[in-house]
Amino acid sequence: MTVTYDPNADFAVTVTDVEYLRHGHMPLLARIHQPWGAGPFPALLEVHGGAWSGNDRTSSAHSVDALARSGIVVACIDFRLAPEHPYPAQLQDINYGIRWLKAHAAEFNADPGTIGGFGSSSGGHTIVLAGMRAAFPWYNAIPLPEAPDTDATLAYVIAHSGIVDPLARYQYAQSTAGQSANSTRLATSSLGFFLTEDGMREGNPQHLLERREPVALPPLLLVQGEQDINIPWQIPERFGETYRNAGGAVEWRLYRGEPHVFANSPGAASDSAIAIMKAFIARHLRTLVPA
Repeated sequence: MTVTYDPNADFAVTVTDVEYLRHGHMPLLARIHQPWGAGPFPALLEVHGGAWSGNDRTSSAHSVDALARSGIVVACIDFRLAPEHPYPAQLQDINYGIRWLKAHAAEFNADPGTIGGFGSSSGGHTIVLAGMRAAFPWYNAIPLPEAPDTDATLAYVIAHSGIVDPLARYQYAQSTAGQSANSTRLATSSLGFFLTEDGMREGNPQHLLERREPVALPPLLLVQGEQDINIPWQIPERFGETYRNAGGAVEWRLYRGEPHVFANSPGAASDSAIAIMKAFIARHLRTLVPA
């Protein structure tokens, strides 16, 4: 199967919701953004942010629509949320979602061998963690009966304002909790998801590398705003350096004056960041498929 991707292309896109997973009486939906065209198209799994406890598959519509229009099938998934469903429930749903998208890619005119991951804020944390621990038994706990041998590896990962060191972010939020309601919210949501600081260490991309846990290192793009009050830019910058030192390929983009998850809203910086995401995807797809 030959897949081509031109980051400057502009396709019409259809949007449909499908149930990809069910927990008892709780259906979980994937919103599929599918370009019109001959295809097959590359595919991308999008994981929304919301401090692990809010938002849904529609939260990153601006950036997702732009990526889909360039010729990518984007599946934006809902998943179980904290505090009702603490760690690792989201990671289990995301791992399943990657495998499900691979198994069903042909239904959306997509190539299962090209699937990457994209996440913003807490979604940046979980998609990076899912990519690094694609074969981790704790995350790979939900069977996929129609494709039991399908794995959850990702061709690349894009983290936008990603919480790539949740313990450092929790400590930052604690240190400023008396100064703003936002910091108090961030600290509370971190505990709601991880339950303890030990949990923040266990499910922590930065700490996985520091304790030399065997992990996958898919090509990684980190996009960050300098004026992000939710995650200081020094945290993802440090993670990028650690990831590179561990042997991973990393691209780091810092946008001066921009706030948290800025690429999910219209603007010049958002346009620039999305163009960089498209170029990053194009470069790494060329290593996977024939020219």
